[in-house]
Amino acid sequence: MSNTSVAPSEVARSVHKDDDDDPFVLDVRNEEDYEEWQIEGSTNLPIYDELLDHDFSTLEDHLDELPEDEEIVTVCIAGVTSTRAASFLQDHGLDAKSIDDGMNGWGRVHQAYEPDEADGVVQIVRPGTGCISYLVHDDDEAIVVDPSQYVDVYLNEAEERNLEITGVADSHAHADHVSGAGQLAGELDVPYYLHGDDAGELDRVTEITDDETIAVGDREMEVHHTPGHTPGSVSYEYGDALLSGDTLFLRSVGRPDLEDGAEEAIRTAASRLYESLTALTTLPDETVVLPGHFSDETVRPLATELGELLDETTNELLSDVEQDDEDAFVETIVESLSDEPANYNEIKQINWGKEQPGGDIEELELGPNNCAAN
Repeated sequence: MSNTSVAPSEVARSVHKDDDDDPFVLDVRNEEDYEEWQIEGSTNLPIYDELLDHDFSTLEDHLDELPEDEEIVTVCIAGVTSTRAASFLQDHGLDAKSIDDGMNGWGRVHQAYEPDEADGVVQIVRPGTGCISYLVHDDDEAIVVDPSQYVDVYLNEAEERNLEITGVADSHAHADHVSGAGQLAGELDVPYYLHGDDAGELDRVTEITDDETIAVGDREMEVHHTPGHTPGSVSYEYGDALLSGDTLFLRSVGRPDLEDGAEEAIRTAASRLYESLTALTTLPDETVVLPGHFSDETVRPLATELGELLDETTNELLSDVEQDDEDAFVETIVESLSDEPANYNEIKQINWGKEQPGGDIEELELGPNNCAAN
């Protein structure tokens, strides 16, 4: 790596440190690309096209607006134009580096955390995509939950902890990212756990059902069928923790329109989601909710007690469930749906086993996470 580049994982560690040493992130992409997907807290200077032509005039005009006593990290799409920007800034006496491989590299970053409130759980966060996966373990055994396509991440995390992966599980058939569950289970010759309603045409699945348990060492992970986001969505209860998949997030719930976008179908799925959430609210308030996604929350790890989420100021939709107001819940869902995740139909086909991934498999899932209902 050159003296003008920095690893995206290093930037991710810096951005979420609990101090005031965050780098100044300068995004040089065009405004439209920046508005769609960016590093939280970054500043946009849309000079991508100029930098392609080695035109630094606009960047020079804005030098006075850049910090002289802070590290500056530049970013573009793949790291080419941002490297040109970083070199120019270095030539003008600023401490500047470019994120290696740009936003493409940012989307591949994985960071591991161990929530104090959840014994035997490692949370693996992808800050660039909002995806969260887990390593659930006891003694020397582990189950991987909702893995990304970058399966080496989980092999490495297990090896560091002297754990043997004995199974892989998905909480549902994902629409925002390509699942690595089938690949990882196949490489290790271990079961791939998935609810039958989401199994599609996959031919190597150990189907799970409501109230079933999955052994993890001397402990068990209990399956709760929580349909709504998808017909086969499940949440996994493990000790005091609930791995809630895309059923329940910290500030929202899973959107119910990615299976069928017709309004009647959305309302039906939203009602099923309401019933699922109603069942989850009967768990103890001390239950630690570990979601499958996040949006712009900066706290790490992402873990909040269920009782806190029932506060309407924390999760408005879950508050509607607590207040036994299904009509309000469904109407809020229908009225507040945002844009669908990028390439979600193609990603679903891959995760259902109906299509084989092509050469652009990594690019398919890059972009903002839009799995929340509002």
